Amino acid sequence: MRKENQSSTMDFILLGVTGQQEQEDFFFTLFFFIYPITLIGNMIIIMAICYNTHLHKPMYFFLANLSLVDIFFSSVAIPKTLVNHLLGSKTISFGECLTQMHFMIALGNTDSYILAAMAYDRAVAISRPLHYTTIMSPRSCVLLVVGSWVVGNANALPHTLLTASLSFCGNKEVANFYCDITPLLQLSCSDIHFNVKMMYLGVGVFSVPLLCIIISYVRVIFTVLRVPSTKGICKAFSTCGSHLTVVSLYYGTVMGMYFRPLTSYSLKDAVITVMYMAVTPMLNPFIYSLRNQEMKAALAKLFHKRTSSEPI
Repeated sequence: MRKENQSSTMDFILLGVTGQQEQEDFFFTLFFFIYPITLIGNMIIIMAICYNTHLHKPMYFFLANLSLVDIFFSSVAIPKTLVNHLLGSKTISFGECLTQMHFMIALGNTDSYILAAMAYDRAVAISRPLHYTTIMSPRSCVLLVVGSWVVGNANALPHTLLTASLSFCGNKEVANFYCDITPLLQLSCSDIHFNVKMMYLGVGVFSVPLLCIIISYVRVIFTVLRVPSTKGICKAFSTCGSHLTVVSLYYGTVMGMYFRPLTSYSLKDAVITVMYMAVTPMLNPFIYSLRNQEMKAALAKLFHKRTSSEPI
């Protein structure tokens, strides 16, 4: 009981991205501009898809949900980082720390499973176009999205509960600008062998969507090579470029962070987290809107509707 009471009243110190004040000022400015752009960009994508009936298709349903996850994902830590910088504080309570960690893991996993659902959608559209509407029915799409949220939270919960049971009796400085599982395990004075095993199991669960994405695109490539002249397949394949760009950005940075031994983590690695936590969610709307003709048309229609409805 004493350990639980001690943990509940304990504060951690977030060292930031680099730990250097001048560089922290730079990252504050970066976050200050990135965060509103992320919110506005992803909200515009959601609005464009909701208001345009031509985009009421599985691919854009998944894209709208991806944008929603990105809004939540970037909101887990960036607002707290901005507020702490303005107040000149680096502290975060144990409860806030666990909450950040839980939602970072949950939303990160949800993001990856939605990306896998998008890859599966493209694979079905290209390899089985005649059965596409049957396979990717509204019910199937909803189940894929709900399943992504369920798996994401189910993967995060054990890590949250296990971390909550740890003791922290020495250094309280978290080597990042938010509470991540890796620096927290490094700070604990408890036996963390089981936690580390569970963390790598969680990495395995997180990797399943990447395997699904690879299989989906291998299937796409084989289909396109067999029928290179089909106009419909070429059109469907053109939509894969944006998705592949997002997948490369997201998994490229995440793998650099978590697909390695726990002991190799240090504060300098916090810069990597800026990429997948702040930069990637901001870039997603631009990647999908600039490389997709249907999205461009929908956005133009949305802005035209907004401007024409304003009183003169």
